Amino acid sequence: MKFEDDILSGLIDINSRVLDVGCGDGSLLLHLKKNKRVDGRGLEIDQKLVQESVAKGLAVIEGDAEKDLVDYPSNSFDFAILNQSLQQFYDPRKVVNELLRIAKSAIITIPNFGYWKVRLSLLLKGTMPVTENLPNFWYNTPNLHMCTIKDFHNLCELDNINIIKSISVSSGKIGNIQKSNLEIKNLTSEIGIFLVRKS
Repeated sequence: MKFEDDILSGLIDINSRVLDVGCGDGSLLLHLKKNKRVDGRGLEIDQKLVQESVAKGLAVIEGDAEKDLVDYPSNSFDFAILNQSLQQFYDPRKVVNELLRIAKSAIITIPNFGYWKVRLSLLLKGTMPVTENLPNFWYNTPNLHMCTIKDFHNLCELDNINIIKSISVSSGKIGNIQKSNLEIKNLTSEIGIFLVRKS
């Protein structure tokens, strides 16, 4: 169980209806079913990971979130989760708005490309950084739209999305992100976790 998964679990109400988009092998969904008694569903593009999830007794289907979220009815879930994959979509803005159409709340986590080690690596080496949270080289990364915590805050403001809770994660430590400390958290956070709702 990853450290961030415990944080995500803490944002979800008991007995909620949850859709985990890009659920991977279903580890988070399984944790939520056991600990939060959620009615959980998963959507995953990788067939092998879908099979692993189904083998765990989870309701996970194969699909591409960018194409398939439109098929879900509005307000069919309490929470939609998008864990560290927003930057992999061709149209991340559309995906965020679709999540908030089909669920009352969305939990979105992003690797922060504004993190100081990422900035320093680019400055000193002159090449795209490779870190624990960004382990791929520029030519084989799934990341299409790199964004920072500040970028995500700006997108929410643009689309009238309320950030209910904004959490920074760095070296196993968590903190709250507010407008007053946004600049420093954008610099010092490896990961941003956001609980958001439509205005």
